[in-house]
Parts: sequence; C-alpha cells; structure tokens
Amino acid sequence: MKIQRFEDIIAWQKARELVVEIYRLTNVSENFKKDFGLREQIRRAAVSAMSNIAEGFGRNSDKEMSNFLNIASGSIAEVQSQLYVALDLKYIERGSFDSVYLLADEASRLLTAFMKYLRKPTK
Repeated sequence: MKIQRFEDIIAWQKARELVVEIYRLTNVSENFKKDFGLREQIRRAAVSAMSNIAEGFGRNSDKEMSNFLNIASGSIAEVQSQLYVALDLKYIERGSFDSVYLLADEASRLLTAFMKYLRKPTK
C-alpha cells in the first residue's frame, strides 16, 4: 500500500490511539488530574509522537522523515517512563499501566520498522 497521506501511516494511527488513551488515563484519577506537571508532560509527549510522524511525512524526504520518526520514538519512550511515575505514585492501576504501556510499545515497534524500511536502498 502506498502512503499518500500521513494518516495512512500505521505508526501514526497507533500514536493517535496512544494520545486518546493518555488523555483518558490522565482524566480518571483525581490525583493525576491535580498533578498538573506530570499530566501535561505525558500528554505533550504523546501528542509529540503523533505530531512528529505527521511533520516528518510533510518534509517529503526519507532522511528527514527518519529523523522525525526518531524524535517520535523518543517521545514514546518518554510516555513509557512517565507511566512508571504515574504507577509508582498510584495515580493509575497496574492493569491500566500495562495496557497503555503495551500500546506505546506497539507504536514504538511500528516506528522502528518504518525507519528500517526507509533506510533500505532502493533498486
């Protein structure tokens, strides 16, 4: 399948799901709602991943796309790290942590596969 729009990128679709789940998760717990710093940071990191995939696509260059995918991957790792903070502070339950962490991991794996694909030499 040819990618014609950034919305066609499966990693972007997964990152979009991650954003929705992070917003849902940060609205469930009263303590999470009150921790403005962590709440906003984890939200920004999730949105950053999704946005960087779209921005990279808009650059019309595989090299630049790979760079933005790399940044998106870092943002997803940031989300995963912040999920540990939320878990340790008991803002979220283990089950919620596990499901959102796995969603982030899936998005990260998709990004890694896409970056590898972009690095392949064309014949």
